[in-house]
Amino acid sequence: MNLSQNRLAVEFRLSLVLLAAIALLPLLVTNPYWLGVLIVSMYFALLAASWNLLAGYTGQFSMAPACFAMIGGYATGLLSYHWQVGPWLGIPAAIMTAGAIGLVLGRIVMRLRGPYLALTTLSFAEIMRLVIGNSYEFTRGDLGLNVTGLFEARLAYYYLFLGVLVAAQAGTFLLMRSKAGLYLQAIRDDEVAATSRGVDVVWWKTAAFALSSAASGLAGALYGHFSQLVSPELGLLLQTGLVICMVVIGGMGSLIGPIAGAFLVYLSSEFLRQAGGIQLIVFSLLVILFARFFREGLWGLARRALARRPA
Repeated sequence: MNLSQNRLAVEFRLSLVLLAAIALLPLLVTNPYWLGVLIVSMYFALLAASWNLLAGYTGQFSMAPACFAMIGGYATGLLSYHWQVGPWLGIPAAIMTAGAIGLVLGRIVMRLRGPYLALTTLSFAEIMRLVIGNSYEFTRGDLGLNVTGLFEARLAYYYLFLGVLVAAQAGTFLLMRSKAGLYLQAIRDDEVAATSRGVDVVWWKTAAFALSSAASGLAGALYGHFSQLVSPELGLLLQTGLVICMVVIGGMGSLIGPIAGAFLVYLSSEFLRQAGGIQLIVFSLLVILFARFFREGLWGLARRALARRPA
């Protein structure tokens, strides 16, 4: 096992330890409001993990994770609202819808790089949000769409989100250990060198984009059934900015960083909300500091501290 695979295994084990600790939190947190906050934190953790697959492991900076969560939420919501399709069919449909749209969009934009890719995905996200927001007869526009709930107890939602998060971590771990994961990381490190070694760069970037989109659609569908309401606000640029903050602060290109960053940022935002809504300013400043001085995020800082510790 080489150094990168060993590091990946360590990160996976630590992320499982973190998720095991999260599984025990309901023993301490009995307030329904804060239990809901923890569930929404896991929603953002799923979004952060899906965006990290694309940006952290493949090096492709998309500005549409929240848009694909909105697409997933509306896919299952519209099936439920107009045709009374149950959520256990609506959620797989949301995954396939978001993944299919991601595949088509990826074929178009994955030949672009850097700011051009970011601007194209940002434009797509805003177009989708405006189309959904103005289609009053079909989507009810800004009024939002009522969605059928899955459970009555919040604790059931809690462990559903947790189980999906564990599955997403395990899937990412297995993917990164496979030949496909090596291709994605080679593309991130040097596209020209990867192409010279026979890697079909556009195909693998498109596959990563579609997989990330499908995972975001799953997160949006689960959130829609939890909140029992989907609206164009799910796709706001503010939501994407929050996801990016979580990954950058937690640590891009790692398994544990986005999860830890999601909980840290969202729980902190709840406390900062009472201070006058300055959370976005605070997190934006933190992203600037981390991007400039600590590019590996909190997980990178923790790893360095452990490496310096005497044996």
